[in-house]
Amino acid sequence: MLIALSIIGGFIILTLGAEALVRGASSIALRLGITPLVIGLTIVAFGTSAPELAVSVKSALAGNSGIALGNVIGSNIANIGLILAITALIRPIEVQSQMVKRDIPLMILASMLFWGLLLDGELSLIDGTVLLSLLVGYLVFSYISSKNTTDEDGEVIEEGPKNPLLSMLFIAVGISMLVGGGILFVNGAVDLAKAFGVSEVIIGLTIVAIGTSMPELVTSVIAAFKGQSDIAIGNIVGSNVFNILGILGVTAIVHPVSGLGFQPLDFIVMLALTIVVLPFAWSGYQIGRRRGAVLLLSYLGYMSYLVSQASAQTLV
Repeated sequence: MLIALSIIGGFIILTLGAEALVRGASSIALRLGITPLVIGLTIVAFGTSAPELAVSVKSALAGNSGIALGNVIGSNIANIGLILAITALIRPIEVQSQMVKRDIPLMILASMLFWGLLLDGELSLIDGTVLLSLLVGYLVFSYISSKNTTDEDGEVIEEGPKNPLLSMLFIAVGISMLVGGGILFVNGAVDLAKAFGVSEVIIGLTIVAIGTSMPELVTSVIAAFKGQSDIAIGNIVGSNVFNILGILGVTAIVHPVSGLGFQPLDFIVMLALTIVVLPFAWSGYQIGRRRGAVLLLSYLGYMSYLVSQASAQTLV
């Protein structure tokens, strides 16, 4: 009974948190003259990535910085193969030219840089400083370019709270609910899996991976339902950029991130899914249901492979 309440309660809190975050962020975008796309790439992306940041920093402080590596790779794969896919299946995502020409290529470059920095076996303090500096530069550039650009092909978004302080409160409460709801959902799902005798390896590869991505999923789906494609896709692309530059940057500064035990296949899958977003978005400036289905099938295939590998290892 408690397990069911944890799962259901966590999902309800996630939904309410995502609603508050989207409303607050939309209102801030309107008031500051910043495009919804930039808000999705920054404030919303940071908010939905907060659980991953907390887990990675906590792991680093405990001397388990390797968890941060798997956390970022798994989260980035899920963001594209699961979240972007489901969002597109629910409602085709309109993509602005800025996203295709700048933000998606930057996401690809960040992923390649991640791999390059890890070739020596670890992400050091210097590597972390470089990553974090690039994130700051990206945020500043996004803000300046947004203020200097007319959003002619942008979308009309619904107004949130009229009071700026109330808008900020919506954002703060939304992020807090996403973190709390995500933790509640994951704990309930893990307890349920253990009750059915599912191994911890499979739990980590499936339920925990999906559970920690619930904030991005719920936020993007709600934004898509509201017709706010900029926030929906901006959240996903921004989260992936923030996961690499921000989460790994902070974690490497706190404690070097070791590449020992790192599986190249996982990174190849992440990079492949990251790269395929570009032609998908470029063609017709829309990611429709068919492309969403391709991404989802790719993710399910990858997850099936991981589960079969984990099952084989437990049998040995």
